[in-house]
Amino acid sequence: MSDWTAFGRVDADGTVYVKTADGERVVGSWQAGAPEEGLAHFARRFDDLVTEVNLTEARLNSGAADAGHSLTTIRRIRASLAEAHVVGDIDALAARLDRLATVAEEKAGEAKAARDAARGEALARKQALVEEAEKLAAESTGWKTAGDRLKEILDEWKTIRGVDKKADGELWKRFAAARDGFTRRRGAHFASLDAQRKQAQTVKEELVAEAEKLKDSTDWAATANQLKELMNQWKAAPRASKEAEQKLWERFRGAQDEFFTRRSEVFSARDNEQRGNLERKQALLAEAEALDVDGDPKGAQAKLREIQAQWHEAGRVPREAAAGLERRLRAIDEKVREVMDSAWRRTTKEDNPLLAQMRAQVAEAEERLARAQAAGDARRVKEAEQALASKRQFLQLAEQAG
Repeated sequence: MSDWTAFGRVDADGTVYVKTADGERVVGSWQAGAPEEGLAHFARRFDDLVTEVNLTEARLNSGAADAGHSLTTIRRIRASLAEAHVVGDIDALAARLDRLATVAEEKAGEAKAARDAARGEALARKQALVEEAEKLAAESTGWKTAGDRLKEILDEWKTIRGVDKKADGELWKRFAAARDGFTRRRGAHFASLDAQRKQAQTVKEELVAEAEKLKDSTDWAATANQLKELMNQWKAAPRASKEAEQKLWERFRGAQDEFFTRRSEVFSARDNEQRGNLERKQALLAEAEALDVDGDPKGAQAKLREIQAQWHEAGRVPREAAAGLERRLRAIDEKVREVMDSAWRRTTKEDNPLLAQMRAQVAEAEERLARAQAAGDARRVKEAEQALASKRQFLQLAEQAG
């Protein structure tokens, strides 16, 4: 400012005036030196105001300062101009401050709108988090996933700023209540699950005990059915705890495996024996079917009786082959009987060689029964008794017919 007199003056008694559009007003007194120095002193004070305004404007335009704070500063400086102890173009500075106030008001409004929007967004985010937490607490049964999500919600919650204290407090109460409710419901679920697992463990311990009682049984069919039923009950029962379930299963499966392994060994041995019996009976049948019944009926009959005795001693054969073998042997026996009956009818009762042969067969069957009884072989005794009864019946019928 080179022409201080344009905006102020110092009168003879040292009173300093500033010139404005409304006229002059006293801004101070200068007694320390020349009037020019007094004007310069008060002009520097004006420059200080201008510097503050320049700084405020720069910070406002750059966005470095809060627009509301800048507006407050502008209004403070503008209000102070009416009594400011300065010399300078106060009217121009006032006009400039009025323009800056308008800009600051606009920016403050924009900032407030942005803050309100951010506050609304923050509020909406927290409301959404609370609603999600409440839904998880009320409905979710994915306990680990839901628990992890609640932790994530809490972490996200801490990052959200700008919600007013009252609303934030109310939302926090809802979130804390939801989290506590979930924790209680999860605890009740696992307590119930523990009770169910203990009950399941008791049930499966009983099933294991039953299976272990049956593992040494030789009642193959009945025991196999019982073990299958125990397996169905096992599958239907709830699961025990992981460790208990595994140990009980190993015992249960071990008992079953032991029984079925023994049964398989017995059945395998029986099957091998029956296959051997089958081969023997097939050889006997081939021998019987090769008999010359028509040419030598008596010889064929005698040989057939030997074959039949060996047949009974040969034992059981596989079920699928038994019926066919017996049918073929009966056919040969019937053919021999028909031929012998025809020869018998041509002879007297006393001379009938068939009757004599049949009596001999009865006697032989009685001896075979005696040997079986002496050996203590129950199976052979039963078979010998059946064979003897059959031969005695045939002999009785033959004698009656004669």
